[in-house]
Parts: sequence; structure tokens; C-alpha cells
Amino acid sequence: MNYKAKTLGLRICFSFLVLICCSLLLSIAVSAQIAVKGETVWTMAGEPIRNGVVLVNNGKITAVGPAASVQIPANYRVIEAKVVTPGLIDARTVVGLNGYLNQPHDQMGLDGGGSFQPELRAIDAYNPEEKLVEWVREFGVTTIHTGHQPGALSSGQLMIAKTAGKNVDEVTVRATSMISVALGGSGMAGQGRSPGTRAKQVAMLRAELIKAQENSKKSDAPRDLRSQIMMQVIKGEVPLLVYAERAQDIMTALRIAKEFDIRIVLEGAAEAQAVINEIKASGFPVILHPTMARSGGERENLSMETAAKLKAAGIPFALQSGYEGYVPKTRVVLFEAAIAAAQGLGPANALAAITIDAARILGIDDRVGSIAVGKEADLAMYNGDPFEYTTNCIGTMIGGKIVSETIR
Repeated sequence: MNYKAKTLGLRICFSFLVLICCSLLLSIAVSAQIAVKGETVWTMAGEPIRNGVVLVNNGKITAVGPAASVQIPANYRVIEAKVVTPGLIDARTVVGLNGYLNQPHDQMGLDGGGSFQPELRAIDAYNPEEKLVEWVREFGVTTIHTGHQPGALSSGQLMIAKTAGKNVDEVTVRATSMISVALGGSGMAGQGRSPGTRAKQVAMLRAELIKAQENSKKSDAPRDLRSQIMMQVIKGEVPLLVYAERAQDIMTALRIAKEFDIRIVLEGAAEAQAVINEIKASGFPVILHPTMARSGGERENLSMETAAKLKAAGIPFALQSGYEGYVPKTRVVLFEAAIAAAQGLGPANALAAITIDAARILGIDDRVGSIAVGKEADLAMYNGDPFEYTTNCIGTMIGGKIVSETIR
């Protein structure tokens, strides 16, 4: 073959490759352009829209409104659903650290080596491909606040993650969101180890906070991991997520927060009704126990009406799937909200508790939690009322990509 023939062949091959690349880029662009039509669209930024349309381009919401006022471009993929909501947010879970097998190799939520370990990072233990992450995603859960479980005075850190992605860097929204602290029975070591009483656990917590106060004033502050994270707590940069079910432990948490002028979020709060005025006066939000949690032990006074009473009192709160010490180790926060809706909270407020209100408590409401122009295109699609038992989630979108079309 002569030189000209070789050159012509190379040019043809090059042109063919360029065409292939252009086609791939075009297909990617088209796949990122989606119109979601819903008979009802709960935007959580106003009243629900009947016969609504949400336009998605390049991972963001570009338009939302009634079908009569939102024109769907010709090249958009159209997806239809009875009901469209923002992607659901689970405000407290251990999914991704604890796995569905319930065996030592996939149980990373609690380290038994110490009673106070706030330096343990959730991001270092999180598995984005854990089956339980996939499971909750298929019900419309797009964002989770996950991390170390109650079971020690401080079991470690929490993180905020999206529920779709192949590696932890890809899914992480915030690497360190809060520090888990447990008061009452869940914060006691047991078996003769310290802390063994409420007084001892609070003394240990106070000692760590005092040390952090002193370190924060030093020009040559310690660089060890525990000192660094506890100084962030003292400076108000990272809040404590305080697990406290009993009224006396809730009051202790409020007292510690006031004494050290730190930010806290109450977790669990089964007896919140007994101290509801004090919680409201504190201004701190609550990530309430799962509505259907087992009402035993320190949760013996749990009520399915607590969510409604927190709402009536004007206390910011969100719902959670929480932590279970048995298979499958997770609940679906959608069902927890459904029960709260039926027990006085109502559908709109229940949906808010697992979307926009959860996003506000976690400090990510500028990105997710409602369907609004400019926000990330995280959507959940259903073939009926999301809180009806017979309804299925028929599609989940995260960042403008359909990540599940499994019917759940």
C-alpha cells in the first residue's frame, strides 16, 4: 500500500472515531435532559402542583410548574408518574457502615475499643455499594445522614452521602457532619467498664469538652485526631448529635450545650413530650426516633404522636430510620413518615420531615430537599400516594440520572 493510500485510510479512521465520539457525547447530553411529569408534584417549596412538569438538564432542575406553562423540548426523555417528590432524606441511619449480612465483616458501626472515640470517621468505613444502600434507594431515598451507631459515649462521626455511586468520594456530600454522642443506657460501656453510670458518662464528656476549650486557646494546639475534632465542636463548626431517649438525658444534653455554648442536635427523644417546652426554648432541632421503633427499654414511653406534637410546638425536626440491632438493620424512612402522617402529622408535614425539613437540619437545603430551579435533580417517583401501603416507588433520580427503575 502506497503512502497516499495509507494517509487516506488514517484520515477515514480518524473521521470515523470523531463521529463515534460526537455520537457518544450527544447521547450523554440527551440522556441528561429529562422531563418528569407528575399528576401531583410535591415541590416542598409551595403548594403541590397538579399536572406538573419538572425539567432536568445537566444534573440540575431547570424548570418546574404546571404542564400548561412548562414546555418540554423535543429532545427530552419524558418520564411519567402519579406522584413526584423531592428525593427522600434519611436524617439518621447506619446504612453503608452496617450491612445486610449481619456478620462481623460488614458491621462497622461500633468499635469496642473505647468509650469515647469521636475521631473515628464514617467516611473511612462507608461502603457505597452495600446492598442496604441500594435497597433504600429503590424506595426513593437519595440522601442519607449515616455513621457510627449509638452504643458508646462517643462512637464516632457521621457523614452525608448520596445513595448512588461507585466510590466514597463520588457519593460524599459532607465528610464530617456531626459527632455521635449517646447519653443514658446506650452510652454506658457495661461489663464493669467505664462509664457505668450517668454521672460518670457526663463527667467524661465534660472533661473532653473542657480539654477542647483549653486547647482551642493555645497557639500550639495539639494535632492529634481527637483534639482536632473536639476543638471543631467547641468552635461551633461541628455539632454533637446527642442520642437521648429519657427526659432526664434530654435535659442533661441541653444543660451541657448551654454550659459550653456548643451546637447539638437531639436524636431519639422518645420522651420529648415530657420536656417539650424546654426543647423549644433551647432552639435545638430533633431527629426523632423511627415512628415504628420498638417501645421497650429507654423507649418504653415512645409515642407515634410525638412528631405531630413537635410540629405543633414549632420545634424543627426530621424523621429517621435509625439503628436496629438485628437483621436487616435498617428501616425505610418513607414508611416511618407514613405512620407519623396517620398519627396526626398529616401528609404534607410528614413529607417535609423526610425532605426539606431534614435538609435544613443537616444544612444542605441549598442543594436538596425541594424541587426548585437550580437545585440538584434528586427526585422520587411513585405510582400513587407515597404514604399508601399499596403504592410503589417506580423511579429514583439522583443528580439528573435515573439510578433506579425497580418497582418497590
